[in-house]
Amino acid sequence: MDTIKNNPLMIAACGLYCGACRKFLNGKCPGCKENEKASWCKIRKCCQEKGIHTCAECEKDVKECKIHNNFVGKLFAFLFNSDRAACIHYIREYGEDSFAKKMTEDKQMTMKKR
Repeated sequence: MDTIKNNPLMIAACGLYCGACRKFLNGKCPGCKENEKASWCKIRKCCQEKGIHTCAECEKDVKECKIHNNFVGKLFAFLFNSDRAACIHYIREYGEDSFAKKMTEDKQMTMKKR
């Protein structure tokens, strides 16, 4: 297994940090940005169409966005205690570099729900 590295390019469109994902670290996934098989991801597609890296660059509030805040996202949040909206808000406030550093230090791929 690779070690977790601080790399803002490993932030997924939805706010997850692929750089700390077990599948990525084990070489079983190229990460969301490079994963052409992830064409099912509506968030990734939306960001690509808008020419932005993450939802943090979008003018919409992720909690109001029907693409980011959908059933699959809510299920993922429940199962993994994940708060992707908090990730996006953190990125907006502190930047991608700071978020990647925080996730690397915390060894997490998402901020946990409180």
